[in-house]
Amino acid sequence: MTARRVVLHGKVQGVFYRDWTVETARGLDLVGWVRNHSDGTVEAHLEGGPDAIRRMIEAMHAGPPRAKVDRIEESAADEEGLATFERR
Repeated sequence: MTARRVVLHGKVQGVFYRDWTVETARGLDLVGWVRNHSDGTVEAHLEGGPDAIRRMIEAMHAGPPRAKVDRIEESAADEEGLATFERR
């Protein structure tokens, strides 16, 4: 298991990005969470196998159909020992 924190910039709020993230992450057997920030970004905490996390981050560059991701900040994170992937 490994953990990554990502912050997405662009048109990522109001386009079902969090719901898409939950569905996609669960499909890759990842656990973690996703939440909006008041500055218009979306933050996600991803835990799982390195390959699954890499595939998730690659998918996050496109996101749901109405999203437009300008950039993704990515950093290492500590595992939180979560049991599922949730929207916060």
